[in-house]
Amino acid sequence: MTIRRNDSGTLLVEGICPVEDAELLWQMLQNMPAAEIDWTQCRQLHTAVLQVILASGITPVGPCGDAWAAEWLAPKLPQKAIKG
Repeated sequence: MTIRRNDSGTLLVEGICPVEDAELLWQMLQNMPAAEIDWTQCRQLHTAVLQVILASGITPVGPCGDAWAAEWLAPKLPQKAIKG
């Protein structure tokens, strides 16, 4: 599973996230609309998953682990710092 919820309620987007993860993420966000999204461990992000993140209006935590998204998309989004 590349999208999961950790103990603090943050949605973690990890590894290679295929198109099928978009629906899972959307369902999770419907159940937890105030959740944070941490995409730092994502190596490859399908654009459908990216669209769900954008549609949610949530600013992802930290730098995106997907090099393309980090270079082309993330600079256009406000950034949240990683909680330490």
